[in-house]
Amino acid sequence: MRLTTKGRFAVTAMIDLALRQHSGPVTLAAISERQNISLSYLEQLFGKLRRHELVESIRGPGGGYTLARTARHMTVADIIFAVDEPLDATSCGGKENCNIGRNGNAGKCMTHDLWATLSRKMVEYLDSVSLQDLVDQQRMRQLHEANQARSIQIKPAAADIFPRNEVVSA
Repeated sequence: MRLTTKGRFAVTAMIDLALRQHSGPVTLAAISERQNISLSYLEQLFGKLRRHELVESIRGPGGGYTLARTARHMTVADIIFAVDEPLDATSCGGKENCNIGRNGNAGKCMTHDLWATLSRKMVEYLDSVSLQDLVDQQRMRQLHEANQARSIQIKPAAADIFPRNEVVSA
């Protein structure tokens, strides 16, 4: 069991949208270019996100997408479920028929409860992470990278501090 491209791309695109919507609607073409996600794939994902009332579309010149509610009130689980991403670690899809015997009877396999618990814990965790949490993380990362770049530019080279032919006396 793993999260597929559909869920990963949906979350990534929603972070991008949340980071940039303060200056107006964000186009899928812009998200596609920044995140290297196919435009047609984004159109499919955003159709589902719109139907689940996570985004709103604005038509016409200057149009695009905005969040339908605040990022603080939207969880990663909301996004993943909206794009039909199953979060089930059981091999039977939770139907408890994972152990089909020779007689044709089906029941739970020996590890069914383990995988069902894992599925519940994943959903609980993803439901505890808001889109705003991810936006804040991304902003902190961008700030850290900008500070790192500034720090590298500010540090003078050793040769600038002590020119070769200059004698330093105490």
